[in-house]
Amino acid sequence: MTHRVGPKGQVVIPKELRDELGIEAGDEVNFWRHGDHVAVRPAGRAELRGRFRTDELTAILEAERRVDRTRER
Repeated sequence: MTHRVGPKGQVVIPKELRDELGIEAGDEVNFWRHGDHVAVRPAGRAELRGRFRTDELTAILEAERRVDRTRER
């Protein structure tokens, strides 16, 4: 997959990759230099551990945040 960088330095993440990574419009992503290339991944999706890993309140909060992101668009 090859894409051209626009005049503002923007590049489109191909739909296939967005779908695989679960990246939607309005989501934040992290970039970092990895040797001779740039890597990207969805931000804020760290795996929860400990007592919050399977907590129902965590699932409710994540659902509310998705609704908020949709509303902000």
